[in-house]
This record gives sequence, structure tokens and C-alpha cells, in this order.
Amino acid sequence: MSESRMRVPDKVKEVAKEDFGQAKQLASDAIRSAAYMYPFKGIAYFFTHRTLWKPLAAKLVPTISLGLGVTVLMFAVTYVPQAALLTIFNGPLALLTTVLLVLSESSTIFSVLSKNFLIDDALIDTFDGTLLCRNQTSLVSSERQVKSGSDPVGKLGKLVTKPFAKFTPSAIVRYFMYLPLNFIPVVGTVLFVILQGKRFGPTAHARYFQLKQMKKERKERFIEERKAAYTSFGIPAVLLELVPVAGIFFSFTNTVGAALWAADMEQGTQSGEGSTTAPNLRNQAELAKDRREL
Repeated sequence: MSESRMRVPDKVKEVAKEDFGQAKQLASDAIRSAAYMYPFKGIAYFFTHRTLWKPLAAKLVPTISLGLGVTVLMFAVTYVPQAALLTIFNGPLALLTTVLLVLSESSTIFSVLSKNFLIDDALIDTFDGTLLCRNQTSLVSSERQVKSGSDPVGKLGKLVTKPFAKFTPSAIVRYFMYLPLNFIPVVGTVLFVILQGKRFGPTAHARYFQLKQMKKERKERFIEERKAAYTSFGIPAVLLELVPVAGIFFSFTNTVGAALWAADMEQGTQSGEGSTTAPNLRNQAELAKDRREL
């Protein structure tokens, strides 16, 4: 019995050491991937390519109105009761953590409404337009018509299919499952943002997966092999979209950043996330594997 009891702490240490090692490796992969830079690259690229402003400009007024309405309503209705509850767990820090919580909730509601009813087509045009700016015409033309001309966005023709899936019930359930993390001072809020970022990363490449015509199994492998990079992309992207009202602008710049990353993958210049230095070779190998599986 005593020997068994002695083994329990050793086992705990072994598991903790293994988990810490995995977390350390994921953090290392995330840093080496440099994927966290793409949301900021997207901002710079958006500002320097006026053609990419067109999809946003077409939706700007109704979307800003929606964002303001949702944010103001959420703060008016939910801030005080949630701050009172979080004060029990976070003390004075509740003033800050509640702001982050309400912003996150507002961002989620706004994302559901805007991406389903207002800006889904505009985000697709932004993603595809960015790829055309990066000379990825053959990739874009696999899923939509590309007309002749010098304006990348103006060249975009009819879509074959729409790639962005509607906000699924499971995603909403998962979001509210993570909300109680905010009761843990500072650390809980950080974990909440990380988990949101982990989900956001692959979602940002939904259009890329469709343009590559990836089947479910291949897409899951692709994401798994780059899970650290996708999380490192998702965290700053989520934080940017939490900014009240301006979050709509960052939805578009994040889309540009995701498209730039996709273009780099296609061109073989993306060297992080533990992937090969030639993503096209990986894609060819995966296509061959898919054919064998068929």
C-alpha cells in the first residue's frame, strides 16, 4: 500500500512534466511560426492597397451602426451585474476583467449577426482580392470567376459556393462554457482569450481550405500540424476584434492577414509552425495521399 502511495506523486510529476513539455513545445512552435505577425501585416497591407477598401466601404455604415448598438446595449444591460459577480472572485480587478468580458460577449454577438447577415460576402471578396494582389489567380479561379482587368477586387466574378459556415450552435455553446474562466483573476481571462484564439485561427482560413478543395480529413490534418501557429494567429486577431466599433475594421484586416499567410504558404515562403520549407510540396504529398485513400 505504501509503495502504491509513493508511486502516485511520481506519476503526477511525470504527467505534469509531460504536459509542461508539450506546452513548451507548442509555445516554441508558435513563436517560430511568426503567424502572430499576420494580423498586423494585414493592417499594413490593407492601408497600402486601396482596392481592398471597397468591400468594407460598401458595408461600413450599417455594420458600424450594428457594432455600436450591440456594444452600448451590452454595457448598459450586463456590465453592472457581471461586475458585481466578478468582484466576488477578482476583487478590484473586476472592473477591468468585466470590461474585457463584456467586450468579448459583444464581439461574439456582433460577429454572429454581422458575418451571417452583413459582411460575409465582403469578407470573401477581401480574402480573394488579397490573393489576387499576391498573384494567386489560379487559386482563386478554382472557386469563382476571375475577370480580366488591373483592379484585383474589380476582377472578382461570381462565386461558385460560399465558404464561411454559419456560426454553429456548438461554437456558441463552447464560448459560454469558457466564460467562467473569467472568474479567475487575470490568468482566467488570459486563458479565455487563448482558447478563443485557438478556435479563431482555423476559422480565418475557411476560405483557403475551400479554395484548396480540402476534404474534411485533410483539413483536420492540416490544422493539427499547424495548431500552434493557428493559435498564435488567433490570439492577436481576437484581441483586435474585441476593440469596440473598430472591431469591424479589424475583421477585414484580419481577413487580409489570413490571406497573406495563405499566399505565403502557396509560395513556399512561410517557414514556421514546424512545417516544411516548401508548403507546395506538402500540399502535393497530401493530395497524393487523398487520392490513395479514395
